[in-house]
Amino acid sequence: MSFLYSLISGVILEPFKRLKFNKEKLNKENRDKFIKENKSFIYKSASSICNRKLSWENDDELSIAMIAFNKSCDVYEDSRGNFYSFSRMVIRNSIYDYFRKKKNTPYLTFQKEDEDFDYIDVTQSISEHEKKVENNNRADEISILKDELSKYDISFDTLISASPKHKDTRDHLLNLAFSCAKDDTIVEHIKTKKRLPAKKIIDTFNEKRKFIERWRNYLLTLIIVLSNDEYIHVRTYLNIKAGDNND
Repeated sequence: MSFLYSLISGVILEPFKRLKFNKEKLNKENRDKFIKENKSFIYKSASSICNRKLSWENDDELSIAMIAFNKSCDVYEDSRGNFYSFSRMVIRNSIYDYFRKKKNTPYLTFQKEDEDFDYIDVTQSISEHEKKVENNNRADEISILKDELSKYDISFDTLISASPKHKDTRDHLLNLAFSCAKDDTIVEHIKTKKRLPAKKIIDTFNEKRKFIERWRNYLLTLIIVLSNDEYIHVRTYLNIKAGDNND
């Protein structure tokens, strides 16, 4: 059994599902900053859909993806689920619509044995391709995460025994991880020292030392995932939604 299995089975999954995305990030006055912060997400989404590297200077697909991301900010509601999953869908549909209008991938034809022609809408084929690409991207991120955790002497297997079983404990650790991920000094300490700044967290968030020591590796892993844009697909897989008190 791997740590990934524990994520899938709900050790970490449940608290992530309950938190809601803070829509204040999408307000007009915050929009430019939010789009700038998510430029890499927009690029990765468009690039994976097109299945090639893109250039901001030369490829219309990136301009379309940027416009689609802005549109998703305008129309997003909590009922639509994970914001990033929703915005990726809007980007995908916009790029597909662009493909159709440009007639780059309108329809595929094939010839049957009786010489009649049949037509296949490429939407299904593209959707299947996108799903495969996203699964590959997620697998790559999991591999990267595994390698990164090894630098902290943490493995997926050891995290199984270091994962809390009680809901209240999981929720508390998740909210604490969100707060820590927003603190640049904590994130920088983790990156440079390769360890959790326990004293800083205890003093800043009024936590008990025994609690932090007990869940050190679990908390450290959550902070790494939440503070690194490299793990956008891992977060989507876990259905992470930023809470109202965690923006």
